[in-house]
Amino acid sequence: MKEIVIISGKGGTGKTSISAALGVLAGKNAIIVDCDVDAADLHILLNPKVIEKNEFYSGKSAEIIQEKCINCGKCQDVCRFDAVDLINSKYKINPIDCEGCGYCCRICPVHAISFIDAKSGDWFVSKTRFDTWMVHAKLGIAKENSGKLVTKVKESARDKAKELKIPYVILDGPPGIGCPVIASLSGANEVLVVTEPTISGFSDMNRVIQLTKNFNIRISIVINKFDLNLQITDRIEKFANENGLEILSKIPYNKAFIDALMQKKTIVEYNQEIAEQIKSIWKKLS
Repeated sequence: MKEIVIISGKGGTGKTSISAALGVLAGKNAIIVDCDVDAADLHILLNPKVIEKNEFYSGKSAEIIQEKCINCGKCQDVCRFDAVDLINSKYKINPIDCEGCGYCCRICPVHAISFIDAKSGDWFVSKTRFDTWMVHAKLGIAKENSGKLVTKVKESARDKAKELKIPYVILDGPPGIGCPVIASLSGANEVLVVTEPTISGFSDMNRVIQLTKNFNIRISIVINKFDLNLQITDRIEKFANENGLEILSKIPYNKAFIDALMQKKTIVEYNQEIAEQIKSIWKKLS
């Protein structure tokens, strides 16, 4: 089983469009995974039907047991996150503001505050509109531990691939260099970095590549919209050459990417010329 992660140092490079296209080209030989759990959008293009839904719990959250509460207000006095509100003469904890430190539980004189596992989101095993497997997730509003949710999603995808003897797992990773990206990279066989020829695109590509080097994973690059700034494209190519990295493709700017998104289609369904370029990328990756 080969695990391929598609990442970018910043949003807006076309990473998800290319990930979806690679998933379509791989067909039933791959499970596609959306690791961008903070802002999942791969499902928009693949329109998955949920087969299995699972709740994800991570961290703790405080909850006031109203029958025991004596309205002393001590919990509100000590909460440094302003998570305790007085509503209709009753103290209640706002789960969005609560950071799960547990201090209110310790100081409550009548033990009226419980400290429970917090639900942080959901993760799903689904079938896409192409009748292929997809694993994805949705992190709750203002919830943390997205890295742990990414790990859970990856583990599920690996298990499904082993069960069904599917040779590839294609992961649409999150942008940036934070914990979710690190979780996406862990255990992968190959990383494809999608960048664009802008100053921020080059800088963020450099950062994410330096991060990826710590994992000793083969890295390759796709330059999307390469013709928007040929000077920076040349700079990216020079950087790749100096670091021994292969540029798999240079894709020109094409409004078809936006048009395809508007129609909830992948670019390989919408534009034959770009489809051929992405077929070439998949051939090199597989």
